[in-house]
Amino acid sequence: MKTNLSSQIKLDRIPRRYYDPQGEIELAALTREEKIYTRIFETATDGSEYIARQIAKVINRNVESKGKCVVTFGSGVSTHSAYAELIRLHKAGEVSFDKVVFYSLSEFFPLIANGPSTLRKMKEVLLDHIDIRPENIHTFSPDVTKEDMFQRCKAYEKAIEDDGGIDLAVCEIGAQGSLAFNEPGTPDTSLCRLVLLGNETRHNVKSDYSCEDVPTTAITLGIANLLSADRVITMAWGENRAAIVKKTVETPASANVPASFLQGHPHAKVVVDLPAAEDLTRISQPWKVTSCEWTDKLIRRAIVWLCHMTGKPILKLTDKDYNDWGLGELLALYGSAYNVNIKIFNDLQHTITGWPGGKPNADDTYRPERANPYPKRVIVFSPHPDDDVISMGGTLKRLVDQKHDVHVAYETSGNIAVGDEDMMRYFLMMDKIAPMFGFDQGGYSRLSEAVHKAVGNKQPGDMDTADIREIKTMIRQAEATIACNYIGVKPQNIHFLRLPFYETGTIKKGDLSQRDVDIVKKLLTDVKPHQIFVAGDLADPHGTHKVCTDAVLAAVDELKDEAWMNDCRIWMYRGAWAEWEIDHIEMAVPISPEELRFKRNSILKHQSQMENAPFLGDDDRLFWQRAEERNRGTAQLYQSLGLASYEAIEAFVEYHIIRD
Repeated sequence: MKTNLSSQIKLDRIPRRYYDPQGEIELAALTREEKIYTRIFETATDGSEYIARQIAKVINRNVESKGKCVVTFGSGVSTHSAYAELIRLHKAGEVSFDKVVFYSLSEFFPLIANGPSTLRKMKEVLLDHIDIRPENIHTFSPDVTKEDMFQRCKAYEKAIEDDGGIDLAVCEIGAQGSLAFNEPGTPDTSLCRLVLLGNETRHNVKSDYSCEDVPTTAITLGIANLLSADRVITMAWGENRAAIVKKTVETPASANVPASFLQGHPHAKVVVDLPAAEDLTRISQPWKVTSCEWTDKLIRRAIVWLCHMTGKPILKLTDKDYNDWGLGELLALYGSAYNVNIKIFNDLQHTITGWPGGKPNADDTYRPERANPYPKRVIVFSPHPDDDVISMGGTLKRLVDQKHDVHVAYETSGNIAVGDEDMMRYFLMMDKIAPMFGFDQGGYSRLSEAVHKAVGNKQPGDMDTADIREIKTMIRQAEATIACNYIGVKPQNIHFLRLPFYETGTIKKGDLSQRDVDIVKKLLTDVKPHQIFVAGDLADPHGTHKVCTDAVLAAVDELKDEAWMNDCRIWMYRGAWAEWEIDHIEMAVPISPEELRFKRNSILKHQSQMENAPFLGDDDRLFWQRAEERNRGTAQLYQSLGLASYEAIEAFVEYHIIRD
C-alpha cells in the first residue's frame, strides 16, 4: 500500500538547476534576491537528512575543538523528521551526544498537568533516544512564577553564557514567521522573557500536541539570544509555508516576520522543500534571475505576471512590454508578442467549460473533459461532510443538472467538529417531543440522561463518549444528506465511508491503514466511475484532507490496472484554504450569480459548521464567505487577462496516475 502519494503530486517540473545549482556563479545569480543562505530540496525527507548531517557536523567539530557543544533545539513539528534522522546517525555511530549540553528553546507557562510541554516533546522525539547526559539537559524551571520571571530568565541566559554560549540553534519557521515563541512584532533586541501566545500559535499547539487546554503564555529565548548563536538552522516544509518563507528570505528584515532577522546572521541557514520554496523568485519567477527552460505552464505564469505588472490584458501586451520586463527570451522563441499572446490566451480559454462532465455530441478537441461516455458515473470524494459543497458546490450542481450519475462519498464522520451546544439543541427539542408522543420510556430516557450528565461534567480535553460521538456523526450525516437532496444527488448515491483513521475521538488521528484504503476501493469497484473528484487542498491545518486524499490515491493505485480505470479521469479541487494558481488550472467551471447563491445555500445546510465550527484556522471568514471570495477572485483574474467576465469560477487540476 502506498500511503503518501499526495506528496508526489508534481504540478510543475522544476529544473534541478533552479533549486540545486552546480557552480558558484550560477548559485550567485539564482539567489540574488535571497538575503539568507537557503537550501532547497526536492522533498522534506531529503531536507531533513541534510539538516541532521549538518547538526552532527557542528556537534562533532565543537566537541573536537573545545570538548563540548551547546545547543538549543525547538520542538516544532517540522523539526521531528530531522531529529528522527539524527537518531539514526547516532545509532550508526556517526555522532555522540555525550558532550552535548542542551537548553530548551522555549516552554509553556504555566506547565499544566497532562498539558503541552516542549521538553516532554523533545524527549519523545529526540532526547530519550540518544546518549545525552541527564545533567546536561536544561530547561526553564517549572516552579517559576510571574513575580520572579525576570530574574529566572536572566539566570537562564547567564547559565548559557557560563557554558560558553550557544553553538547551534535549530528550530522551524512558524506559520507567521515566528522563531520559537517570538511572535510577529518581536524586535531583534528581544531576550529571554515571558510572552503572550497569539491565536494562530495556540491553534497550532492545540493540533500539534493533541490537547484542548492550551496555555496563553510561554517562556522563550528571544531573537537576540538566537542571533548570538554561532550557527542557526531553521526549516519549513509544505506549500502552506511558501508565503512566509519568501517573506523570511527575500523581503527586508522586519519585526512583522521575526525569522527575517536571520538575514543579519553570518551563519544562518534556511532549509526548505520545493513546495515551501514555490514563492521564492528562482522557483516562481526564474526569468528574473536566469535563462529559463520554458514550459507551457511557466510561459502561462510569466504572461499572467506580465499582465499584472503592466495592467494590461493578454492580447494587448507588446514586444516592448516583454523586453522592458525581462521576458525577451519568449520573443526569441515565438517571434513576436502576438504569437505568445494568442497561444496563452487560447490555452486559458480552453480551460473554461460549463460542462464539467463533458459536453455530449460536441467536438471535445479543446475541451478539458471528454464528450463521451455520456452520461458519466462520477464520484466526488469529500474529506469532511461539507467539503464537497464548499469546494465544488457549483460544479456538483452542474454535474447533477447535466444528468450524470453523481455519487458523493463522505470520507470521515466529521463528528469532532460538532459542538456540544449544537448537539444539545436536538436533545432539548427531543426531551419535549418524547413525552408528547409517548416514546420517552426506556432507551431514549437513559440516553438523554447520560448525555446531559456527560456534557454537564465535561472538562477541557475530555473525550466525548461513544454515544455522543455517534450522535454528532448523525448530525453531520443529516446535514450532508439535506445538502445533497437540495442539489439533487440521489439518496442511494450518498455514501458515508467513516474511514477508521479518523475515528479516534480526539483531534489527533490515526495513521492511514489498509482498512481505510479497502473501503475506498470497494466503492470505486462498485461504481466504476468515469470521473473522480478528490481534494487537492493539502493546506488543511489538521491534515485530514491529506490523509483522505492519500486514501483515494492509494486505492486508485491498487486498481490502476483494472480495465475501467483506463476510462477514468481524476480531478483535484481545492477547499477553503487556498486556490489553484492560474498556471496550473486545467478546468475552470463558470458559476452564475444564481448558482453562487445556490452554492451558498447548500453550504448553509451544514448548520453545525457555521459560526460555531471549531476549525476555521487563522481566517476569520466563515467557510461560505471564503468559498465565494475565492471563486469570485478566480473569475476576476480571468477577466483581468481579457477573457470572459463571470460571477465566479471553480477550478480543477487533473491528477495523473503514477505508473511504475
